[in-house]
Amino acid sequence: MLDRIRVDPAVCNGKPTVRGLRITVEFVLKLLGDGYTASDITREYPEMEKEDVYQAAKYGAWLASEKTSSAA
Repeated sequence: MLDRIRVDPAVCNGKPTVRGLRITVEFVLKLLGDGYTASDITREYPEMEKEDVYQAAKYGAWLASEKTSSAA
């Protein structure tokens, strides 16, 4: 369940965010890709909780698992 991920056209141009905060899933994933841990992220961004980070990662994995097609 991804109950912490929100998509609202009025927040961050409709990008998926964590609990409606102005912290996008994209930003969290970039931090993880740069080597930040969930503890690092929650320390730097105290409004975030570890479960927020985990759900952002799950959401990213879900998007990556979607079948894509290319126009030929």
